[in-house]
Amino acid sequence: MPRASKQTGNSKSERASARVHIGVVGPCKSGKSTLVRGLQSAEYEATQIAQEHSFAPRMWQQIAKPDILIYLQCDYKTTVARGINWMQSEYDDQQPRLAHAREHADLEIVTDSINPDLVLQKVLEYINANR
Repeated sequence: MPRASKQTGNSKSERASARVHIGVVGPCKSGKSTLVRGLQSAEYEATQIAQEHSFAPRMWQQIAKPDILIYLQCDYKTTVARGINWMQSEYDDQQPRLAHAREHADLEIVTDSINPDLVLQKVLEYINANR
């Protein structure tokens, strides 16, 4: 359950004033930066956490300290289709680095076959349902 502040109204400014910090993790090209931009446009405090590049399993907790952690997942073929030039082994190397965050995520979304607007919609629905 997120540690979000109780909301008294529905305006964007009231949501922003609650200062819920949303962290977003996942493998490269899973849609983290796109989701963060969408959340920020909706006036939420959101951070892309580069956990996939860290060998410290709890880096996401220690540095970002999110109230809500969102995990975006996509498979290797999707990452290549989205424009990253790398090997399957490089993708596989990221999975253990992400394992702790994935286990502790409040919400996991598989982004292989859904568009960024739907990812944002799912996250906003989760936030609104858990406030």
